[in-house]
Amino acid sequence: MARPREVNNTKDKPQRIAKRIASSGLCSRREAEKWIEEGRVSVDGKILNSPAFVVSTNHLVLVDGIPIPETPPIRLWRYHKPRGLITTHKDPQGRPTVFERLPEKLPRVVSVGRLDFQSEGLLLLTTSGELSRKLELPNTGWKRRYRVRVHGTVEPGPLKELARGVKISGITYGPIEASLDRQQGANAWLTMSLHEGKNKEIRRICEYLGLEVNRLIRLAYGPFQLGNLSAGNISEISKKVIGEQVII
Repeated sequence: MARPREVNNTKDKPQRIAKRIASSGLCSRREAEKWIEEGRVSVDGKILNSPAFVVSTNHLVLVDGIPIPETPPIRLWRYHKPRGLITTHKDPQGRPTVFERLPEKLPRVVSVGRLDFQSEGLLLLTTSGELSRKLELPNTGWKRRYRVRVHGTVEPGPLKELARGVKISGITYGPIEASLDRQQGANAWLTMSLHEGKNKEIRRICEYLGLEVNRLIRLAYGPFQLGNLSAGNISEISKKVIGEQVII
């Protein structure tokens, strides 16, 4: 198991404005940067135009004229994302989103990475945009493990070669651990583990191997497991476990 990932507690330290907003739990850092570009953020009465502005606890930070909340304790949940939901707070195409289906009593959360519309399984949710950003980075050393059902005949040789990484259409994908669990007629089940998680990475790699993904389930994200959590359900990770796995 990878060592705990360190996340600095910057509540009382000067920090960039986008990071401060993300730490408040309102949004991710990227969303905060977008809000700043849109002129929605002010510090001590002055509208900002740069996410590089540094603030401390003495500054009054407003978003849409409303003071941002104090940095709350970091909370983290396991969520079993069903198929047919998109991992975004608002979809321009009107598709149902993960965040629309969460319990109303849940505070405002952001996801750690994403699962695409047709994928399912473990999705971590947190109140901390800063924690989300850090846990998405490959240098956490955390492995993402998936169960994959594909249409096609799996050849052991090309599957084994994925451990060396592969370049597809100019995009380099890092090493992937892949094993064949069983071949059942025209379909097969694979277990695949990786450390990056580029957009639709597993689907594109399987297509490169001549295989069509017809089911994709994330089983684990670092030390956190899907386990027996049923589809659509959510379970909070205890402060004790967070403290053991993530140095905050």
